[in-house]
Amino acid sequence: MKSLLKRYTMGFDLWGLLLFGIIMLPNLIWMAHPAPNDVLRAESVTPVVDIIGSLCQMAMVFCLCFIRRVDARPLRLSPMVVAALVCVLVYLAAWSCYYAGITNQLILLLLTLVPCAAFLLYLADRQNGIGLIPAALFTLCHVIFAIGNFLRVS
Repeated sequence: MKSLLKRYTMGFDLWGLLLFGIIMLPNLIWMAHPAPNDVLRAESVTPVVDIIGSLCQMAMVFCLCFIRRVDARPLRLSPMVVAALVCVLVYLAAWSCYYAGITNQLILLLLTLVPCAAFLLYLADRQNGIGLIPAALFTLCHVIFAIGNFLRVS
């Protein structure tokens, strides 16, 4: 375990912060200006999962922005980084559909899974195994939240 931790150091990752900021931007807009058919503003039926998910999200963001591999190569357009960027574009398109009044299960699923995939892909590309743990747990909580609150099969 100790030798594993020697592979990591504290260091600022501007690209990680930028990824998080771009993904959070539609959420901040949504908080200030609700969408016309805003099904996401319902009270959650999964409060414990939500708390665990928020804690995992905070840990993930910390790792995304401040934990780096000692041997990390400079960021380049690898297949995983390109896939993360595609996820960001799909996520922004899903928000555009949501604001256009489309609130079907596909859009809600995209709003749930695609940002998580972007984080997981970026962390995997950066070989940030420490960050992958809270990111995977956040993804699991995010999916449970979505299924419990919005994606129930009737």
